[in-house]
Amino acid sequence: MKKFRAPTKTSFVVLVCLAPVMQCFSFSSRHVRLDLSPQLLSSGKVPGKFGYVQANSEMYMSEPSTSTSTNKKLSKRAERKRAERSKKFKQRGTKKPSRPKGKNVYKLHSTAVSVLTVNSTAQDVIRAIKRAQNLHDAHDLRNIERFLLEEVDEHYAYGYRGSLLSRLAVAAMHMDEDELATKALEVRRKVHSETMLPLESAAIVRGLLRMHKIKEALDVLDKELSVSLDVPEDHEEAAAHKEKVKHRALAIASFASRECFEDNPQLAAQACDMLREVGPIVRAAGISSEELNLPWLRIVQGATQYESHKRKNMIAERAVDENVHDTPCNLVYSVLDAMSTFPSENRDDVYECLSNALVRRTQFVTGAVDMSGIPKGDRGEVAFIGKSNVGKSSLINMITNRKSLAYTSKRPGKTQQFNYFAINDKPELEREIRFGDDVEGDKDEDSFYIVDLPGYGYAEVPEFQKSAWKEFMAEYMTQRKTLKVLFHLLDSRHGPGREDREIMKQVSETLPTRTKYVVVLTKSDKNTKGKTKRNSGKVTDKVMETVRQAMKENGLGNTPVLLTSAESKLGRDKIWRYMRLAAQS
Repeated sequence: MKKFRAPTKTSFVVLVCLAPVMQCFSFSSRHVRLDLSPQLLSSGKVPGKFGYVQANSEMYMSEPSTSTSTNKKLSKRAERKRAERSKKFKQRGTKKPSRPKGKNVYKLHSTAVSVLTVNSTAQDVIRAIKRAQNLHDAHDLRNIERFLLEEVDEHYAYGYRGSLLSRLAVAAMHMDEDELATKALEVRRKVHSETMLPLESAAIVRGLLRMHKIKEALDVLDKELSVSLDVPEDHEEAAAHKEKVKHRALAIASFASRECFEDNPQLAAQACDMLREVGPIVRAAGISSEELNLPWLRIVQGATQYESHKRKNMIAERAVDENVHDTPCNLVYSVLDAMSTFPSENRDDVYECLSNALVRRTQFVTGAVDMSGIPKGDRGEVAFIGKSNVGKSSLINMITNRKSLAYTSKRPGKTQQFNYFAINDKPELEREIRFGDDVEGDKDEDSFYIVDLPGYGYAEVPEFQKSAWKEFMAEYMTQRKTLKVLFHLLDSRHGPGREDREIMKQVSETLPTRTKYVVVLTKSDKNTKGKTKRNSGKVTDKVMETVRQAMKENGLGNTPVLLTSAESKLGRDKIWRYMRLAAQS
């Protein structure tokens, strides 16, 4: 039997070191009590979790309460979160939003603007509306409406409630909250009719169009954005008139664009007619194209898409409104008519898109030297005549957005026959012309001919050939019933010459009234130095007076005169206004 061995100094040290570890591995809520040496207890200290503690301390001597410990932990976490929020608001430089007490508190889901009260500012309401619209929070939007309609009156935010109702209505229409938007618009119109802004009215028009409420949108245009051609003399009234004209034009442009992309040609054509009416008012108000910045490219693209769907029979049948006028053969022509009434931008991207929409296919058909060689008159046609070096071929290539449709040459007089180019004919027309194949299909509805007539003046041909051309010209102008427009090209640097005056005389004597005669001044870019978008071509007063005098002498005083340049693309929109006469015949 082993003898009892008294604890050594080493075992005592080990026991003291293991005491904190043993205290952590308690198997109940009661702390583990250690039988320590009398010496350690007499000192009044015992080992605890993080060192020595008093032997009579609450932690060691008594059993801790579970609920008290949990409450202390929760209170510490709440204090920590409260401190974090305070630090966050301090970093933002804003005050912590207070939550006022009372019945008239409209709670929101937003953390930035959690409630709306009579002390809320207009900026708070705007932030809440934007947040509700972006997140499609219908709950917040309804509470904002209740706040604006029930809690505050028309004097709220120094009379800014009308604008807040406009923003609320636009957000509601964006979220398809029809009833909410209608109620907000009714109060806005009844109470705040004198403070309605054009910008807000235009936004409401776009929202109504998005909900397909065409009648209501047109009603807002007529009642809130109606304008006249007369510009007020007072400076402030003139500025307000200018702002209203601008937003009316932008709202109608949105109308045209939306209806084009939704394949609704009647309403799109109606919108283009409305744009054509407001165009002269824009000019009278002195609004530049840069300041207005209408989305012409998008409107042309929408009309082009509709025409493509129509040719592919992809258009769904719609109920035809008898009160709306018929659409043209190509909806792009309606857009072109509207564009011509506004200050010209002459943007390449817009007119390239427009030219590609109006001229989809081109094909040289034949070169005729007499009436027996011209194609049958099954469509309209436009003809270009002028001196040999006046730039006919370059102008034709410019307006059709082609590089070599009509052949250009450095040697004048290259064109010595009536060259016929078919526009928008059936796709396989070239195979039919070259090989005589019987190709199926038919020409497009807006197909027409472009005729490049022989040049005169510098053409190196015998006199009898020139005489034959002159007889052919007279016969062509009198007998060709499908000839819709005759463009007479003059050099803008020199004005009309002897041959040009003879053509004018022949036109006045033989050209039927069914054919439109138009004088075109070419190479106007040669008269300018340092060409810019605003200064892409001009003609001197002396040359213009000579042209007017020559037309007057030959009984053509009311003839339109167009200024063009194949280099700067000037005048292509105006030429297309007359070329459409051939496409629509």
